[in-house]
Amino acid sequence: MSAKINSLPPVMAACGCDSRSGERKAAGVDEEIKTSNLKRLRRIEGQIRGLQKMVEEERYCADIMVQISSVQEALRAVGRALMRNHLKHCAAQAISKGSPAEAEAMYEELLELIYKHSR
Repeated sequence: MSAKINSLPPVMAACGCDSRSGERKAAGVDEEIKTSNLKRLRRIEGQIRGLQKMVEEERYCADIMVQISSVQEALRAVGRALMRNHLKHCAAQAISKGSPAEAEAMYEELLELIYKHSR
């Protein structure tokens, strides 16, 4: 099944995104989620700088790997919040208000996102 998903062409879902400027934008963004994600990303940025310092200082490999795992989990948390926002706004709009083709494109996009982010 994964081979089939990987062979899908990139999907440009019509999700109410503003694409007039040539770039896609979210149909809606919850300010609370945005603020939380920005705080998390700043913390992750600090963790990455800490990892760089650990490598420069030749710290114990296992300690570095533990910190890498922490950063990866923090990024997954941001991804989950973004997925929630995408489902709540962009996907819901495309599925409920879009054409059948737009809804189908969104289903494909969601399947691809779930596949990529479930690893």
